[in-house]
Amino acid sequence: MVIAANSPGPADVRIFAGFAKAVTLYGPVRIYEHPLSGLPVYNHPPLAGWMLLGLNGLSELGMSFATLIRSPASLADFCCAILVFEIVRRRAAQTTAVLCGVGVAVSPVLIATSGYHGNTDAVAIAFALAAAHLLADRRSPLAAGAAAALSISVKFIPVVVIPALFVAALRGGRPVLVRFAAGFGALFALVWGPALVTVPQHLKENVLEYEGGSYRLWGLVRFADVLGLPESVITFIQGGGHFLFVLVCVAAGVWLAWLRPAQLPGVVAVTLGLLLLLSTASGLQYLTWAAAGTFVLGFREGLAYSGVVGLTTVLGYGGRSAVRWSEPVLELGAAGWIVLAAGLATGVRRILATRPDTPPWPPAGRPPLAVPRTSQRSGSAVN
Repeated sequence: MVIAANSPGPADVRIFAGFAKAVTLYGPVRIYEHPLSGLPVYNHPPLAGWMLLGLNGLSELGMSFATLIRSPASLADFCCAILVFEIVRRRAAQTTAVLCGVGVAVSPVLIATSGYHGNTDAVAIAFALAAAHLLADRRSPLAAGAAAALSISVKFIPVVVIPALFVAALRGGRPVLVRFAAGFGALFALVWGPALVTVPQHLKENVLEYEGGSYRLWGLVRFADVLGLPESVITFIQGGGHFLFVLVCVAAGVWLAWLRPAQLPGVVAVTLGLLLLLSTASGLQYLTWAAAGTFVLGFREGLAYSGVVGLTTVLGYGGRSAVRWSEPVLELGAAGWIVLAAGLATGVRRILATRPDTPPWPPAGRPPLAVPRTSQRSGSAVN
């Protein structure tokens, strides 16, 4: 928040200011059907429009829009730190949980992205992790469904985890699935309904079919460029081919959720991390997708990712442009990609190492729930 209040931020801050004025002019629904002169395509889900409408109203009262636009992401990071602590302390020692929570709070990836850049990725990730925590750990499927709908209403990226959440709810039994679906459906209809009814085609083109930028800074596209693969291959990867990678992420999440529904927060972390690993778009703000989740998978995994990729992020934002990385930053990004791949591999191995019927551990300091005993005389369950 200190950074947000004392720095102008990158070009995205000015772009969001333009979006906010356009939303105020056309409305959060009709904005999708209007070409915005001097601005990129408005590719944000409906809830982001309502957020921008509110932030623009506050800026007209004299508050700095540059600070306001970065506040939701900064607050989301704080919530993620608490979420990760709550998730980990049910599965590991409390000391580890504290370290993981603090690791999220001081992650240079999140500080640089949310404090300086100020996109909405961190908010979407926070809602996705909250949905997994509420469903697997809190046994609150209705609230989990609402959180899942909110995650894709801020940024469409967490759509890859929605099938895994539904599978985990299914594994919990019909009542759990019905309540989760009710929470998801109600919030989805409330937020997305007006745009789907009014401007369905424009919403589809701007949001659902958005393919990201054409930069070659990260991951598969970067490696393909370095290896000198034909231009047609790179064009296919960044075009229609990227849906294949999305399907791989969805399939991996569904598979893990079916096998280990009690480890749903880790499954969501793996799915989002895999999406970043296989991403065909490049952007420093995208590195947020795995920052909190790697700490869910393990403290060392989170520390390694935040260290290497955090340096990539800080140097990237400190350069001439956030979309033009210097050679050292490109090399750090490649190292971060390898660190992420290794962290996901160990995370999946830990998830699969748990027993299929093992529930999350109780919070530290609390005794486990009593297991019913069967009376030999009457056959009834007693405490």
